[in-house]
Order: sequence, then C-alpha cells, then structure tokens
Amino acid sequence: MKKWNAIIDVEKCNGCHLCTLAVKDEYVGNDWPGYSAEMPKHGHDWIDIKQKVRGQAPLVDAAYIPVTCQHCDDAPCLKAAKNGAVTKRDDGIIIIDPEKSKGQKQIAESCPHNSIFWNEEKEIPQIWTFDAHLLDDGWTGPRAQQVCATGCFKTVKLEDSEMKKLAVEEGLEHLNPEHDTKPRVWYKNLYRYRDCFIAGSVAAESDGIVDCVEGAKVSLKHNGDQVGAAETDIYGDFKFDQLPENGGDYVVEITAEGREPHSFKVTLGESQSFNDIMLT
Repeated sequence: MKKWNAIIDVEKCNGCHLCTLAVKDEYVGNDWPGYSAEMPKHGHDWIDIKQKVRGQAPLVDAAYIPVTCQHCDDAPCLKAAKNGAVTKRDDGIIIIDPEKSKGQKQIAESCPHNSIFWNEEKEIPQIWTFDAHLLDDGWTGPRAQQVCATGCFKTVKLEDSEMKKLAVEEGLEHLNPEHDTKPRVWYKNLYRYRDCFIAGSVAAESDGIVDCVEGAKVSLKHNGDQVGAAETDIYGDFKFDQLPENGGDYVVEITAEGREPHSFKVTLGESQSFNDIMLT
C-alpha cells in the first residue's frame, strides 16, 4: 500500500517560516473532529524551523531545518498511549485522538524527537497531522507543501519499496537515526545542519598589493590520509564540508604557483573558517 512521506531539502530552506504559518492558519481557532483539536495561538510550532550557523565571519554558513512529527512506523507514542489514543493509519500518518488522549501527558513525553506538543489548557498532546483531514478530502498534499516558495518541502505517496529506492537515489536521511523509530519524514542535504566544515581564504602580496589567490591547490588530510582536495575560487576561498563534528585533527596543505607551500593544523570541534591565509 502506498504511504505518505515528507521530503525536506535543507539546501533549499531559507527559514521563511511559511510552512509554520500555514499550519497555524489551518489549526489555530479550528477544530477538526477525529483529527485534531484547535492549536493554541502561542507556544506551539507544529512545524518548527531550527537554525544553525556554522563557521566564523566572513565565511559563514546558515542552515534552516523544518522539524515536525516524524510519523514514525515504530512510534514510541503508540506504545505510550492508553485506550487507543494514538493510531497509525494505513497510509502511514499518525493521529492522536483529541478526546481519547486527554490527560495522557506521557504521550508527549515519549517522543524522542520532541515533536509532540502538550496543550496545557486542553490537557492533550498534539502534533502536525500531515493535514490528514485535507488529504482525506482530496487534497494532493498538505498546506506546508503548497506554500513553500523554494520547493524545500514536498510530500510523496509511495510504496515502501519505492520510497527506499528514492531515499538511496537522492541521498535522503533521517534526522535522528539513533532512535530507530523508522520516521516517514526524510531530509536531503542534511549535512548543512548536522556536519562541520573547514574553510579559508588565501591571499598573497605582490608589489606591495595584497590580493586573493585564485587557483591554489588545497589538500585536506586526516590521520595522514588525504580526505579532500579543492581549488581556491576567484576570491581565494576554499571549503571542505561534510566533516564530522569533533572529528579530531586535520592538516590543510596549500600550494600555488610561484609561492612557498603552506600548511597548518586544525583540531575540528565545530566548523572553522580561516581568513587571510597569507602565502609567501
């Protein structure tokens, strides 16, 4: 049977919050019996935009990532719920019954992704329901997909075998794979949010003028092995991305025609940028 999946491209997300606003517009002040009680006006972002800034000025990289209910196939909330308060539909969508779940705070507390919100006033756990009420009414996708201006947020309804194939082809990953909850929300280019980079800007002096060095060869080594190669651009910049956080010691080696080779050591914790690397 075909099931719903969300695919979020971190590379394309610019943090505009249109998906967040679309969810608020759909659920704040609106009760959808059997699907969701109305969403509180304040304190809940059922699609929450997280931001991560990597590096240091002027080589800075900002990434945004929408985080929501993962609609897991092995959902802890299903196990934590009593009286059938949480159900998993045949199309993959998780529904928390707003009547049956009243008083069951353990449902919200069970989520390792922190994507179930507790409504203090109504005393119920709440999630983004994938706009299941709209899908059941014939919509081809949720409102978050409809309003996304960059194409970051899209949904597909596929057989599990088709989804697995697509995940391999497009390099899709899960946000928190260590929890092994089998989410139906996938992320593309997740390295922009998760991983680190080493970057720099190379310059040299000629006839008393300091200028960018274009075309310098840059090598990145880890434990004696070369793990990356790059060439500086017109601004003298280079960047090695998709490096693990707290990855240990690296060595950057730079060579350029007519200049002395230059190398330096980097102990990688978070992303690091090196400005004005001067060649002699």
